[in-house]
Amino acid sequence: MGRAGSLRPPHRRDHAPAGGTERMRARAGALVIAVALIGAAAAIAVAAARGPSPPGTLEGRVRGIASTLRCPVCQDLSVADSPSALATQMRASIAQQLQAGRTPDEIRTGFVAAYGGLTLVAWLIPFGLALAGLLLAVGAIRRWNRGSATSSAKPVSLAPEDRRLLDRALLAAQEDVE
Repeated sequence: MGRAGSLRPPHRRDHAPAGGTERMRARAGALVIAVALIGAAAAIAVAAARGPSPPGTLEGRVRGIASTLRCPVCQDLSVADSPSALATQMRASIAQQLQAGRTPDEIRTGFVAAYGGLTLVAWLIPFGLALAGLLLAVGAIRRWNRGSATSSAKPVSLAPEDRRLLDRALLAAQEDVE
């Protein structure tokens, strides 16, 4: 035996003690989490220190208007937050229109007229296609059921000799069952 209370033989002293790797992994995981939390806190502190643009500046007014418009490219973001090229162009257009003396409501109305209908259509098209597919499926199922009901209702006429062969086969099958 090696050390007191250790069940390891003396020649294995160079290895880590039992459970050492698990402890090191746990410490490494805790270190990664701590670094991530410190990084997140630093990012929040920088953003809080910069703060939003003052509303009186052109940049602040552009951001205020852009935050009320949805980006046509990435629907879940406002024009103010979107990284798309179109949103960048829209922000530049808002700045130009503000410098030209247009009011925020006039600018919003212009963008809604230019992009509003397309956005609504883009949201409605998938629902319309799903409804059309459902209606087609219901129609196909009805035709299929109607076709099988009418075909089974028509009696099949057999030639007299075929009828005799069928009767003999049915009788033989019935005798085999009994």
